[in-house]
Amino acid sequence: MTVKRMDNVLIVVDDLEAVKAFFLELGLALEGQTTVEGPDVGRLIGLGDVRATLAMLRTPDGQGIELDKFHTPDAVRFGPVDAPVNALGLRRIMFAVDGIDAVVARMQAHGAELIGQMQYGASYRLAYIRGPEGIIVGLAEQLG
Repeated sequence: MTVKRMDNVLIVVDDLEAVKAFFLELGLALEGQTTVEGPDVGRLIGLGDVRATLAMLRTPDGQGIELDKFHTPDAVRFGPVDAPVNALGLRRIMFAVDGIDAVVARMQAHGAELIGQMQYGASYRLAYIRGPEGIIVGLAEQLG
């Protein structure tokens, strides 16, 4: 076995503060924030003249989401902000929650759009919400 664990998922954002506030409201914790730049960073990610602000967020069980705001070079958008769930590429992040109705209501009050909800048999209630910059978040509440 070569993989020990997943450390984090990267989301490149334009409005770092809005997206960070969204995930903090959802219940993630800010682990830290810093700015990175220079030739070593550029060589690592395959870009030149890199300067970016990174915010690392963690779920209560330690899973990470890294939010990056590129100052140079400018971030590039491919496709619409509100791309559907079946668009190619990374489309959503799913979190296990308790009290899904309260979580959805709280996130809607924070500006999230409800995409849809369903119950999967007697095991799960599910909801998809769209947050800032079109980020789709899945919520799953285990039943029973």
